[in-house]
Amino acid sequence: MNILITNDDGIFADGIIELAKEISKIANVYVVAPESQKSATGHSITIHSPIMVQESYIADNIKAYSISGTPADCVKVGIEAIFKDIDFDLVLSGINNGPNLGTDVIYSGTVSAAIEGLVLNKPSIAVSYNEFKVKSDVYKDAAKYVAMLVENIKDKLNLLNDCILNVNIPNTKIKGSKITKLGERKYDNVMEERISPFGQRYFWIGGNIRELDQDEDSDITCINDGYISITPVNIEMTNLKKFEILKDIEIL
Repeated sequence: MNILITNDDGIFADGIIELAKEISKIANVYVVAPESQKSATGHSITIHSPIMVQESYIADNIKAYSISGTPADCVKVGIEAIFKDIDFDLVLSGINNGPNLGTDVIYSGTVSAAIEGLVLNKPSIAVSYNEFKVKSDVYKDAAKYVAMLVENIKDKLNLLNDCILNVNIPNTKIKGSKITKLGERKYDNVMEERISPFGQRYFWIGGNIRELDQDEDSDITCINDGYISITPVNIEMTNLKKFEILKDIEIL
């Protein structure tokens, strides 16, 4: 198998290093990742400035390319330019530092990189770990679960012709895995206003997660219960029910 690996935490993040090391045991690994932290960039791409590329190596002599663009750029540049002669079987994005659950997937650079793989007709999986600032050994263990998933699904990748898999790994003892739906994430946002030493007004965006009732089969419930959450996510944004209703209404 030929697998393109990317992330949104940057080329030297522990999550992508441990993932590349583990997946290289079962497949040909090609790495393209942002040169720096690009979390919460969503599906943005770079069109008003050049995308700079730097070749380097990450652990175990795995060649990697860092680029100045976004996670979605990484997949696009990797498939269509740097490795244009490689026929990729799968795109893996992660392992992300922190969860990507529920409606947070809208903002996620990790998930968006996988979605860019889908846009380019490549089966794609996004993987996140449900904790921040963890040691590399934690990612090493998490990467083993990703390798197991890849091995188990490699003959069924046609299932990912119209969706990605969004995988979240709990930060507790793992009881197993479940197929889930996206739950609901909402925040009590905090906008902290400050003034720079030069008199410029600016804001820091923060917030706390609201406690909401979740469906039993949601990814959030699954993670809280100690299971790996595997959610099929598609990009069909048309509300087909409203499409049929609106067709019968004279609006303009």
